[in-house]
Amino acid sequence: MRHSGSSTLLDSVLADTIPMHGRMIHGKDKSGAFTEESQQYDIHGNYLRAVDRAILNKVLLNELEGLPNVKLIFHSKLTGADFRKRKAWFETTPAKAPQTANGAQIAQSQHDDRPKEREISFDLLLGCDGAHSSVRYHLMKSLRMDYQQSYIDTLWCEFTIPAASDTTTPSPSPSATSGFATSPNHLHIWPSATSMFIAIPSVDKTFTCTLFAPSQTFSTLEASPSDLTTYFTETFPGALPLIGSSESLEEQFKANPHLPLISIKCSPHTFSSSAAILGDAAHAMVPFYGQGMNAGLEDVHVLFIHLDAQTSSASGREAALAEYTTTRVPDAHTINDLASANYWEMHAGVTSPVYLARKNVEEFLSDKVPASGFKTQYSRVSFSNERYSEVAAAVSRQGKMLLQALVGTVALPVLGWAAWWAWRWQRATPVARDAFRGSLDFTALTERVGRIFT
Repeated sequence: MRHSGSSTLLDSVLADTIPMHGRMIHGKDKSGAFTEESQQYDIHGNYLRAVDRAILNKVLLNELEGLPNVKLIFHSKLTGADFRKRKAWFETTPAKAPQTANGAQIAQSQHDDRPKEREISFDLLLGCDGAHSSVRYHLMKSLRMDYQQSYIDTLWCEFTIPAASDTTTPSPSPSATSGFATSPNHLHIWPSATSMFIAIPSVDKTFTCTLFAPSQTFSTLEASPSDLTTYFTETFPGALPLIGSSESLEEQFKANPHLPLISIKCSPHTFSSSAAILGDAAHAMVPFYGQGMNAGLEDVHVLFIHLDAQTSSASGREAALAEYTTTRVPDAHTINDLASANYWEMHAGVTSPVYLARKNVEEFLSDKVPASGFKTQYSRVSFSNERYSEVAAAVSRQGKMLLQALVGTVALPVLGWAAWWAWRWQRATPVARDAFRGSLDFTALTERVGRIFT
């Protein structure tokens, strides 16, 4: 956004964001009391910003509308494209019939509501039209595109936690503050073995929440919505009191769609000098790294770096688009894989001693021994401009180094101890060996071992 040329765009966006300094892990202790555990995102104090997508879209559209070389056309659908002849065809849905003062519609011809097709000539077509991209669909007719689409066995449904001021019941969360039902500066996670419930703060002091669960769980709850209260109480302790009531929980579950999570990889992302796809059209991913929109914005930045470096001729543009594909495909595939893997971290890793131990070691080295180059994968992805593919390579190297260190500090001493015992065993007499094998009593075994090796 800083490279957009607008002096106000970034400030306008940031003004409607809320800083999130870490995750808040919700659960309950052995006594049944609700617990909250804060886990900071980064040892150096870096943080995320929560933004409402509708607000962001509005700000970006307002910025575009003010540009003299941009014309916005709504209610249009791409129905065909010829990328060699550089022609595209759109169907435009006509506006609804105007109304009279008393609300009655003015009569229209029976044919006026049919979509109107328009043919448009173009120099360069940029497809930023989402996971089910029409541009990508028509590109696949013009080139040999490797394409992979998959769904994970997880569905999602959206819920809302109201602002604390909108309820009559005091919030049960000890971190509730300033009209928020719980801490406004965390991404809230209720983890479980196979599912997860999360809550993200909004500027209106509500929280946008998402339930992620296996499709079978959704099928069971859809068949018996009255079981939602029991399911939430047992699986996500403390979440239901924040939502408000069993009635509100059930109402939101029924009203909001239960949607799949799609993952898409494809290559190339361009055709000659006439077309490119960006964002979800090129690399739709599951939402567990929060990088989908960031990766799309980065696509724009990288594409225009290459366009600006070339001449405006067709050959220069073709070279720029080829460089864009070469650069972005490995990064897009990598963040796609990282996003899928991060689901485990969010619903299981956040409570895993092994995961937390590695995180602590990497953060300690990053803070106390910066020359080591160690950083957590999350910090590299979220708080740097490292390419996603380079992040994966760096994290793999770190993992090997930590494993070697573990072997050096734990495994080698154990092996040395075992070798010493084997050596002493070989020196022991047959009678001593038989006595050693035949002993099952620990105290007697200790005494006999002592006699054998004195």
